[in-house]
Amino acid sequence: MVSFKARRSEPELVAPVRPTPLETKALSDLDDQHTLRYYETVVAFFRSRPGHRHNRPGDPAKAIKAALAEALVYYYPIAGRLREAIGGKLVVDCTAEGVVFVEADVDVGIEEFGNPLLPPYPCVEELLCEAGETRVVIGKPLVFMQVTRLQCGGFVIGFHMCHNIADGFGMVQFFRCVAELARGEAVPTVLPVWNRDVLIGHNLSPITHLNAAYKPYPNDLQFKYDDDMMLSTPIEDMVVQYFLFGPTEIATIRSHIKGYLASSATSFELLTAIMWRCRTIALGYQPNHLVHLMITMNARGKWNQHTLIPRGYYGNAHFSPIVGVTVKELCSQPLAHTVELVRKTKLSVTKERMKSMVHTIALTRQWPPPLMDRIYEVSDTKWIATNATQFGWAELVGGGIPLSGDLTSKLGSDHMRCKNEDGDHSTIVSMLLPRPAMDRFRNEMSVWLNKHDERNLVILSSL
Repeated sequence: MVSFKARRSEPELVAPVRPTPLETKALSDLDDQHTLRYYETVVAFFRSRPGHRHNRPGDPAKAIKAALAEALVYYYPIAGRLREAIGGKLVVDCTAEGVVFVEADVDVGIEEFGNPLLPPYPCVEELLCEAGETRVVIGKPLVFMQVTRLQCGGFVIGFHMCHNIADGFGMVQFFRCVAELARGEAVPTVLPVWNRDVLIGHNLSPITHLNAAYKPYPNDLQFKYDDDMMLSTPIEDMVVQYFLFGPTEIATIRSHIKGYLASSATSFELLTAIMWRCRTIALGYQPNHLVHLMITMNARGKWNQHTLIPRGYYGNAHFSPIVGVTVKELCSQPLAHTVELVRKTKLSVTKERMKSMVHTIALTRQWPPPLMDRIYEVSDTKWIATNATQFGWAELVGGGIPLSGDLTSKLGSDHMRCKNEDGDHSTIVSMLLPRPAMDRFRNEMSVWLNKHDERNLVILSSL
Protein backbone atom coordinates (compact mmCIF):
# COMPACT_ATOMS: atom_id res chain seq x y z
CA MET A 1 0.00 0.00 0.00
CA VAL A 2 1.29 3.46 -0.89
CA SER A 3 2.81 5.59 1.87
CA PHE A 4 3.36 9.35 1.82
CA LYS A 5 3.76 12.46 3.93
CA ALA A 6 1.84 15.67 3.21
CA ARG A 7 3.59 19.04 2.99
CA ARG A 8 1.08 21.41 4.60
CA SER A 9 0.77 25.17 4.67
CA GLU A 10 0.09 26.93 7.95
CA PRO A 11 -3.63 26.84 8.84
CA GLU A 12 -5.48 30.07 8.10
CA LEU A 13 -8.96 31.35 8.74
CA VAL A 14 -11.11 31.90 5.66
CA ALA A 15 -13.87 34.42 6.38
CA PRO A 16 -16.85 35.46 4.23
CA VAL A 17 -15.63 37.58 1.36
CA ARG A 18 -18.31 40.22 2.01
CA PRO A 19 -19.99 41.55 5.19
CA THR A 20 -22.60 39.23 6.69
CA PRO A 21 -25.18 39.69 9.48
CA LEU A 22 -23.76 39.74 13.00
CA GLU A 23 -26.46 37.97 14.98
CA THR A 24 -27.18 34.96 17.17
CA LYS A 25 -29.15 32.02 15.82
CA ALA A 26 -30.81 29.23 17.79
CA LEU A 27 -30.36 25.60 16.82
CA SER A 28 -33.19 23.09 16.56
CA ASP A 29 -33.69 20.42 19.21
CA LEU A 30 -32.27 17.88 16.74
CA ASP A 31 -29.16 20.03 16.26
CA ASP A 32 -28.71 20.51 20.00
CA GLN A 33 -28.20 16.85 20.92
CA HIS A 34 -25.21 16.15 23.14
CA THR A 35 -24.51 13.07 21.02
CA LEU A 36 -23.90 15.34 18.00
CA ARG A 37 -21.23 17.40 19.73
CA TYR A 38 -18.42 16.17 17.54
CA TYR A 39 -16.82 16.79 14.15
CA GLU A 40 -17.79 14.44 11.33
CA THR A 41 -14.90 13.52 9.06
CA VAL A 42 -15.14 13.09 5.28
CA VAL A 43 -12.62 12.66 2.47
CA ALA A 44 -13.36 13.06 -1.24
CA PHE A 45 -11.03 12.24 -4.14
CA PHE A 46 -11.21 14.24 -7.38
CA ARG A 47 -9.66 13.55 -10.76
CA SER A 48 -8.94 16.25 -13.31
CA ARG A 49 -11.38 15.93 -16.22
CA PRO A 50 -9.92 15.83 -19.73
CA GLY A 51 -11.31 18.38 -22.15
CA HIS A 52 -11.78 21.08 -19.51
CA ARG A 53 -8.41 22.76 -19.72
CA HIS A 54 -9.90 26.11 -20.74
CA ASN A 55 -11.70 26.57 -17.41
CA ARG A 56 -9.42 24.56 -15.13
CA PRO A 57 -7.74 26.75 -12.51
CA GLY A 58 -3.98 26.74 -12.28
CA ASP A 59 -4.20 25.85 -8.59
CA PRO A 60 -7.30 23.92 -7.43
CA ALA A 61 -6.56 24.62 -3.75
CA LYS A 62 -6.55 28.39 -4.23
CA ALA A 63 -9.68 28.21 -6.40
CA ILE A 64 -11.50 26.22 -3.72
CA LYS A 65 -10.31 28.61 -1.02
CA ALA A 66 -11.74 31.59 -2.93
CA ALA A 67 -15.01 29.72 -3.52
CA LEU A 68 -15.16 28.82 0.17
CA ALA A 69 -14.96 32.52 1.12
CA GLU A 70 -17.82 33.23 -1.30
CA ALA A 71 -19.90 30.29 -0.04
CA LEU A 72 -19.62 31.58 3.53
CA VAL A 73 -21.51 34.71 2.48
CA TYR A 74 -24.54 32.48 1.91
CA TYR A 75 -23.78 30.07 4.78
CA TYR A 76 -22.58 32.76 7.16
CA PRO A 77 -23.54 30.89 10.39
CA ILE A 78 -20.87 28.31 9.50
CA ALA A 79 -18.28 31.11 9.80
CA GLY A 80 -19.41 31.72 13.39
CA ARG A 81 -18.90 29.95 16.71
CA LEU A 82 -21.08 27.84 18.99
CA ARG A 83 -21.66 28.78 22.61
CA GLU A 84 -23.87 27.53 25.40
CA ALA A 85 -26.78 29.79 26.27
CA ILE A 86 -28.99 29.66 29.36
CA GLY A 87 -29.87 26.07 30.20
CA GLY A 88 -26.90 24.73 28.27
CA LYS A 89 -28.57 24.94 24.87
CA LEU A 90 -26.29 25.67 21.96
CA VAL A 91 -26.61 28.81 19.85
CA VAL A 92 -24.53 30.10 16.96
CA ASP A 93 -22.93 33.51 17.26
CA CYS A 94 -22.56 34.65 13.65
CA THR A 95 -19.22 36.40 14.09
CA ALA A 96 -17.78 35.92 10.57
CA GLU A 97 -14.53 34.68 12.14
CA GLY A 98 -14.26 32.04 9.44
CA VAL A 99 -13.28 28.39 9.01
CA VAL A 100 -9.85 26.75 8.98
CA PHE A 101 -8.24 26.08 5.61
CA VAL A 102 -4.98 24.27 4.83
CA GLU A 103 -3.24 23.67 1.49
CA ALA A 104 -1.11 20.56 1.07
CA ASP A 105 0.88 18.59 -1.50
CA VAL A 106 1.74 14.89 -1.73
CA ASP A 107 4.01 13.06 -4.17
CA VAL A 108 1.46 10.48 -5.33
CA GLY A 109 -1.18 10.29 -8.04
CA ILE A 110 -4.79 9.32 -7.61
CA GLU A 111 -4.22 5.91 -9.23
CA GLU A 112 -1.92 4.98 -6.33
CA PHE A 113 -4.85 5.06 -3.90
CA GLY A 114 -6.22 1.92 -5.55
CA ASN A 115 -8.39 0.85 -8.45
CA PRO A 116 -11.19 0.71 -7.54
CA LEU A 117 -10.72 3.47 -4.97
CA LEU A 118 -12.10 2.00 -1.76
CA PRO A 119 -11.49 2.37 1.97
CA PRO A 120 -9.30 2.05 3.90
CA TYR A 121 -7.55 5.03 2.32
CA PRO A 122 -3.78 4.95 2.82
CA CYS A 123 -2.30 7.61 5.07
CA VAL A 124 -5.74 9.17 5.49
CA GLU A 125 -4.51 11.33 8.39
CA GLU A 126 -2.20 13.08 5.91
CA LEU A 127 -5.29 14.19 3.96
CA LEU A 128 -6.86 15.89 6.99
CA CYS A 129 -5.72 18.91 8.95
CA GLU A 130 -5.60 18.98 12.73
CA ALA A 131 -8.95 19.70 14.37
CA GLY A 132 -7.96 19.27 18.00
CA GLU A 133 -10.27 17.41 20.36
CA THR A 134 -13.12 16.32 18.08
CA ARG A 135 -15.62 16.15 20.96
CA VAL A 136 -15.07 19.82 21.85
CA VAL A 137 -17.17 22.08 19.62
CA ILE A 138 -17.82 25.25 21.65
CA GLY A 139 -15.85 28.34 20.63
CA LYS A 140 -14.05 26.57 17.78
CA PRO A 141 -14.23 26.94 13.98
CA LEU A 142 -17.07 24.81 12.66
CA VAL A 143 -15.13 23.50 9.64
CA PHE A 144 -11.50 22.40 9.26
CA MET A 145 -10.71 21.81 5.58
CA GLN A 146 -7.59 20.61 3.80
CA VAL A 147 -7.17 20.53 0.03
CA THR A 148 -4.33 18.22 -0.99
CA ARG A 149 -2.88 18.56 -4.49
CA LEU A 150 -1.85 15.29 -6.19
CA GLN A 151 0.91 14.79 -8.75
CA CYS A 152 -1.60 13.79 -11.43
CA GLY A 153 -3.46 17.11 -11.31
CA GLY A 154 -6.23 15.73 -9.11
CA PHE A 155 -6.80 16.63 -5.49
CA VAL A 156 -8.36 15.44 -2.25
CA ILE A 157 -10.69 17.41 -0.01
CA GLY A 158 -10.62 16.28 3.59
CA PHE A 159 -12.66 18.04 6.22
CA HIS A 160 -13.97 17.92 9.76
CA MET A 161 -17.36 19.62 10.20
CA CYS A 162 -19.30 20.14 13.40
CA HIS A 163 -22.34 17.84 13.37
CA ASN A 164 -24.45 20.27 15.43
CA ILE A 165 -24.51 22.74 12.55
CA ALA A 166 -25.38 20.31 9.74
CA ASP A 167 -26.25 16.69 9.03
CA GLY A 168 -24.77 14.64 6.19
CA PHE A 169 -27.14 16.10 3.62
CA GLY A 170 -26.41 19.63 4.85
CA MET A 171 -22.66 19.05 4.67
CA VAL A 172 -22.96 17.85 1.07
CA GLN A 173 -25.20 20.83 0.23
CA PHE A 174 -22.61 23.26 1.61
CA PHE A 175 -19.71 21.70 -0.26
CA ARG A 176 -21.74 21.48 -3.47
CA CYS A 177 -22.15 25.24 -3.11
CA VAL A 178 -18.36 25.60 -2.84
CA ALA A 179 -17.90 23.44 -5.96
CA GLU A 180 -20.47 25.39 -7.97
CA LEU A 181 -18.85 28.70 -7.12
CA ALA A 182 -15.41 27.25 -7.89
CA ARG A 183 -16.55 26.26 -11.37
CA GLY A 184 -17.77 29.79 -12.07
CA GLU A 185 -21.46 29.82 -11.12
CA ALA A 186 -22.70 33.26 -10.05
CA VAL A 187 -24.91 31.94 -7.24
CA PRO A 188 -25.53 28.50 -5.70
CA THR A 189 -28.14 26.30 -7.36
CA VAL A 190 -29.79 25.78 -3.96
CA LEU A 191 -29.86 28.73 -1.57
CA PRO A 192 -29.45 27.81 2.10
CA VAL A 193 -32.40 27.96 4.51
CA TRP A 194 -31.94 28.22 8.29
CA ASN A 195 -35.50 27.80 9.69
CA ARG A 196 -34.34 25.65 12.61
CA ASP A 197 -37.62 26.38 14.41
CA VAL A 198 -39.42 23.74 12.30
CA LEU A 199 -37.75 21.05 14.44
CA ILE A 200 -38.08 22.53 17.92
CA GLY A 201 -40.23 20.47 20.29
CA HIS A 202 -42.34 23.26 21.78
CA ASN A 203 -43.31 24.45 18.29
CA LEU A 204 -44.91 21.09 17.50
CA SER A 205 -48.38 20.07 18.58
CA PRO A 206 -48.51 17.96 21.77
CA ILE A 207 -48.02 14.22 21.35
CA THR A 208 -50.95 12.01 22.27
CA HIS A 209 -48.80 9.07 23.38
CA LEU A 210 -45.18 8.16 23.88
CA ASN A 211 -43.97 5.63 21.37
CA ALA A 212 -43.75 2.20 23.01
CA ALA A 213 -40.17 1.78 21.81
CA TYR A 214 -39.06 4.63 24.09
CA LYS A 215 -40.59 3.39 27.35
CA PRO A 216 -38.57 1.76 30.15
CA TYR A 217 -38.08 -2.00 29.94
CA PRO A 218 -39.20 -4.67 32.39
CA ASN A 219 -36.69 -5.31 35.18
CA ASP A 220 -35.63 -8.70 33.80
CA LEU A 221 -34.47 -6.99 30.62
CA GLN A 222 -32.71 -4.07 32.28
CA PHE A 223 -29.32 -3.17 30.92
CA LYS A 224 -26.02 -3.79 32.71
CA TYR A 225 -22.95 -1.98 31.43
CA ASP A 226 -20.74 -5.07 31.53
CA ASP A 227 -23.27 -7.01 29.45
CA ASP A 228 -22.31 -5.09 26.32
CA MET A 229 -18.81 -5.52 24.87
CA MET A 230 -19.43 -2.44 22.72
CA LEU A 231 -19.55 -0.29 25.86
CA SER A 232 -17.04 -2.08 28.08
CA THR A 233 -14.28 -2.35 25.45
CA PRO A 234 -12.04 0.73 25.08
CA ILE A 235 -12.20 2.21 21.59
CA GLU A 236 -8.46 1.60 21.08
CA ASP A 237 -9.06 -2.16 21.52
CA MET A 238 -11.54 -2.31 18.66
CA VAL A 239 -10.90 -3.05 15.01
CA VAL A 240 -12.65 -1.89 11.86
CA GLN A 241 -13.24 -3.81 8.68
CA TYR A 242 -15.05 -2.90 5.46
CA PHE A 243 -17.15 -5.57 3.78
CA LEU A 244 -17.74 -5.33 0.04
CA PHE A 245 -21.00 -6.67 -1.38
CA GLY A 246 -21.31 -6.91 -5.16
CA PRO A 247 -24.11 -8.49 -7.21
CA THR A 248 -22.87 -12.02 -6.43
CA GLU A 249 -22.90 -11.52 -2.66
CA ILE A 250 -26.32 -9.85 -2.74
CA ALA A 251 -27.74 -12.72 -4.81
CA THR A 252 -26.32 -15.26 -2.34
CA ILE A 253 -27.95 -13.50 0.63
CA ARG A 254 -31.22 -13.19 -1.28
CA SER A 255 -31.20 -16.95 -1.92
CA HIS A 256 -31.76 -17.52 1.83
CA ILE A 257 -35.17 -15.80 1.64
CA LYS A 258 -38.43 -17.26 0.46
CA GLY A 259 -41.69 -15.59 -0.50
CA TYR A 260 -42.35 -12.07 -1.76
CA LEU A 261 -39.34 -10.62 0.06
CA ALA A 262 -37.02 -12.71 -2.10
CA SER A 263 -37.64 -10.34 -4.99
CA SER A 264 -38.79 -7.14 -3.28
CA ALA A 265 -36.17 -6.73 -0.53
CA THR A 266 -33.68 -3.94 -1.21
CA SER A 267 -29.94 -4.45 -0.83
CA PHE A 268 -30.03 -2.13 2.21
CA GLU A 269 -32.69 -4.27 3.88
CA LEU A 270 -30.83 -7.50 3.11
CA LEU A 271 -27.44 -6.27 4.30
CA THR A 272 -28.81 -4.58 7.41
CA ALA A 273 -30.72 -7.72 8.41
CA ILE A 274 -27.82 -10.12 7.99
CA MET A 275 -25.22 -7.85 9.58
CA TRP A 276 -27.47 -7.13 12.57
CA ARG A 277 -27.90 -10.86 13.19
CA CYS A 278 -24.21 -11.68 12.76
CA ARG A 279 -23.16 -8.74 14.93
CA THR A 280 -25.59 -9.75 17.70
CA ILE A 281 -24.20 -13.29 17.79
CA ALA A 282 -20.62 -12.04 17.62
CA LEU A 283 -21.13 -9.80 20.67
CA GLY A 284 -22.31 -12.74 22.77
CA TYR A 285 -25.63 -11.33 23.95
CA GLN A 286 -27.82 -13.75 25.88
CA PRO A 287 -31.13 -15.09 24.43
CA ASN A 288 -33.26 -12.96 26.80
CA HIS A 289 -31.30 -9.76 26.11
CA LEU A 290 -33.16 -7.03 24.28
CA VAL A 291 -31.27 -5.73 21.24
CA HIS A 292 -32.12 -2.73 19.08
CA LEU A 293 -31.72 -1.62 15.50
CA MET A 294 -31.70 2.11 14.78
CA ILE A 295 -31.92 3.26 11.16
CA THR A 296 -30.87 6.84 10.42
CA MET A 297 -33.15 8.29 7.73
CA ASN A 298 -33.00 11.63 5.95
CA ALA A 299 -36.30 13.44 6.61
CA ARG A 300 -35.97 15.21 3.27
CA GLY A 301 -36.82 11.91 1.57
CA LYS A 302 -39.95 11.17 -0.42
CA TRP A 303 -41.27 9.06 2.45
CA ASN A 304 -41.79 12.15 4.62
CA GLN A 305 -44.95 13.85 3.39
CA HIS A 306 -46.15 15.00 6.80
CA THR A 307 -43.37 17.15 8.29
CA LEU A 308 -41.99 18.96 5.28
CA ILE A 309 -38.39 20.17 5.45
CA PRO A 310 -37.80 23.34 3.39
CA ARG A 311 -35.63 23.05 0.29
CA GLY A 312 -32.18 24.31 1.17
CA TYR A 313 -32.44 23.34 4.86
CA TYR A 314 -28.98 22.23 5.97
CA GLY A 315 -29.54 21.54 9.66
CA ASN A 316 -29.96 18.13 11.19
CA ALA A 317 -33.07 16.56 9.72
CA HIS A 318 -32.44 12.88 10.24
CA PHE A 319 -34.92 10.71 12.06
CA SER A 320 -33.93 7.39 13.54
CA PRO A 321 -36.71 4.84 14.08
CA ILE A 322 -35.84 2.05 16.52
CA VAL A 323 -37.01 -1.53 16.84
CA GLY A 324 -36.27 -3.78 19.82
CA VAL A 325 -36.46 -7.58 19.97
CA THR A 326 -34.90 -10.29 22.10
CA VAL A 327 -31.81 -12.06 20.85
CA LYS A 328 -33.80 -15.29 20.69
CA GLU A 329 -36.46 -13.77 18.44
CA LEU A 330 -33.88 -12.12 16.20
CA CYS A 331 -31.59 -15.09 15.68
CA SER A 332 -33.92 -18.11 15.78
CA GLN A 333 -36.33 -16.94 13.08
CA PRO A 334 -35.71 -17.24 9.32
CA LEU A 335 -33.74 -14.41 7.71
CA ALA A 336 -36.96 -13.20 6.06
CA HIS A 337 -38.29 -12.34 9.52
CA THR A 338 -35.33 -10.04 10.17
CA VAL A 339 -35.66 -8.42 6.74
CA GLU A 340 -39.32 -7.77 7.53
CA LEU A 341 -38.31 -6.15 10.83
CA VAL A 342 -35.91 -3.85 8.99
CA ARG A 343 -38.55 -2.89 6.43
CA LYS A 344 -41.26 -2.24 9.03
CA THR A 345 -38.84 -0.08 11.02
CA LYS A 346 -38.11 2.03 7.94
CA LEU A 347 -41.83 2.45 7.29
CA SER A 348 -42.74 3.18 10.92
CA VAL A 349 -41.92 6.89 10.85
CA THR A 350 -45.31 8.59 11.09
CA LYS A 351 -45.95 12.23 11.93
CA GLU A 352 -46.78 11.20 15.50
CA ARG A 353 -43.55 9.25 15.87
CA MET A 354 -41.49 12.11 14.47
CA LYS A 355 -43.05 14.44 17.03
CA SER A 356 -42.40 11.86 19.74
CA MET A 357 -38.73 11.73 18.79
CA VAL A 358 -38.32 15.52 18.74
CA HIS A 359 -40.09 15.84 22.11
CA THR A 360 -37.93 13.09 23.59
CA ILE A 361 -34.76 14.81 22.34
CA ALA A 362 -35.98 18.16 23.72
CA LEU A 363 -36.24 16.51 27.15
CA THR A 364 -33.15 14.29 27.12
CA ARG A 365 -30.88 16.21 24.68
CA GLN A 366 -29.85 12.93 23.07
CA TRP A 367 -30.95 10.15 20.76
CA PRO A 368 -31.37 7.29 21.30
CA PRO A 369 -32.96 7.82 24.73
CA PRO A 370 -30.74 7.05 27.75
CA LEU A 371 -32.58 3.80 28.51
CA MET A 372 -31.69 2.28 25.17
CA ASP A 373 -29.00 -0.38 25.15
CA ARG A 374 -27.39 -2.85 22.74
CA ILE A 375 -28.05 -0.66 19.74
CA TYR A 376 -26.84 -1.24 16.20
CA GLU A 377 -27.07 2.01 14.25
CA VAL A 378 -27.13 1.89 10.45
CA SER A 379 -26.92 4.80 8.01
CA ASP A 380 -27.51 4.55 4.28
CA THR A 381 -25.16 7.10 2.71
CA LYS A 382 -25.24 5.69 -0.83
CA TRP A 383 -27.25 8.73 -1.91
CA ILE A 384 -24.15 10.89 -1.47
CA ALA A 385 -22.65 9.33 -4.62
CA THR A 386 -25.73 10.30 -6.62
CA ASN A 387 -25.56 13.87 -5.29
CA ALA A 388 -21.83 14.09 -5.85
CA THR A 389 -20.00 17.38 -5.67
CA GLN A 390 -18.86 18.32 -9.19
CA PHE A 391 -16.39 21.05 -10.02
CA GLY A 392 -16.84 20.78 -13.78
CA TRP A 393 -13.11 20.69 -14.35
CA ALA A 394 -12.75 17.85 -11.83
CA GLU A 395 -14.93 14.83 -11.04
CA LEU A 396 -15.52 12.90 -7.83
CA VAL A 397 -14.08 9.38 -8.12
CA GLY A 398 -14.30 8.13 -4.55
CA GLY A 399 -14.50 8.97 -0.91
CA GLY A 400 -16.62 8.66 2.17
CA ILE A 401 -16.40 8.53 5.95
CA PRO A 402 -12.96 7.22 6.96
CA LEU A 403 -11.97 5.64 10.24
CA SER A 404 -10.47 8.87 11.47
CA GLY A 405 -11.39 11.73 13.74
CA ASP A 406 -14.00 10.87 16.39
CA LEU A 407 -14.12 7.05 16.52
CA THR A 408 -16.88 6.90 19.14
CA SER A 409 -19.31 8.20 16.51
CA LYS A 410 -18.50 5.27 14.21
CA LEU A 411 -19.78 2.37 16.33
CA GLY A 412 -22.55 1.76 13.81
CA SER A 413 -22.34 0.96 10.10
CA ASP A 414 -22.36 3.23 7.07
CA HIS A 415 -23.53 1.84 3.72
CA MET A 416 -21.53 3.47 0.92
CA ARG A 417 -21.84 3.11 -2.85
CA CYS A 418 -18.81 2.01 -4.84
CA LYS A 419 -17.67 -0.22 -7.71
CA ASN A 420 -15.87 -3.50 -7.20
CA GLU A 421 -12.84 -4.65 -9.18
CA ASP A 422 -15.15 -5.90 -11.96
CA GLY A 423 -16.72 -2.46 -12.31
CA ASP A 424 -20.07 -3.61 -10.83
CA HIS A 425 -22.07 -1.21 -8.68
CA SER A 426 -21.60 -2.46 -5.14
CA THR A 427 -22.07 -1.55 -1.49
CA ILE A 428 -19.33 -1.29 1.07
CA VAL A 429 -20.33 -1.50 4.75
CA SER A 430 -18.16 -0.53 7.71
CA MET A 431 -18.09 -2.54 10.91
CA LEU A 432 -16.30 -1.58 14.14
CA LEU A 433 -16.11 -4.27 16.83
CA PRO A 434 -13.93 -5.54 19.68
CA ARG A 435 -11.26 -7.80 18.15
CA PRO A 436 -12.64 -11.16 19.46
CA ALA A 437 -16.13 -10.19 18.28
CA MET A 438 -14.82 -9.31 14.81
CA ASP A 439 -13.41 -12.83 14.42
CA ARG A 440 -16.80 -14.31 15.30
CA PHE A 441 -18.57 -11.83 13.04
CA ARG A 442 -16.50 -12.91 10.02
CA ASN A 443 -17.25 -16.55 10.76
CA GLU A 444 -20.99 -15.88 10.91
CA MET A 445 -20.90 -13.88 7.68
CA SER A 446 -19.00 -16.63 5.89
CA VAL A 447 -21.84 -19.07 6.61
CA TRP A 448 -24.49 -16.81 5.07
CA LEU A 449 -22.30 -16.10 2.05
CA ASN A 450 -21.64 -19.82 1.53
CA LYS A 451 -17.92 -19.34 2.04
CA HIS A 452 -16.14 -22.44 3.35
CA ASP A 453 -13.38 -20.26 4.73
CA GLU A 454 -14.06 -16.83 6.26
CA ARG A 455 -10.78 -15.66 4.76
CA ASN A 456 -12.52 -15.73 1.38
CA LEU A 457 -14.79 -12.86 2.41
CA VAL A 458 -14.19 -9.59 0.58
CA ILE A 459 -12.72 -7.61 3.49
CA LEU A 460 -10.94 -4.38 2.70
CA SER A 461 -9.27 -3.52 5.98
CA SER A 462 -8.33 -4.72 9.40
CA LEU A 463 -6.93 -2.06 11.72
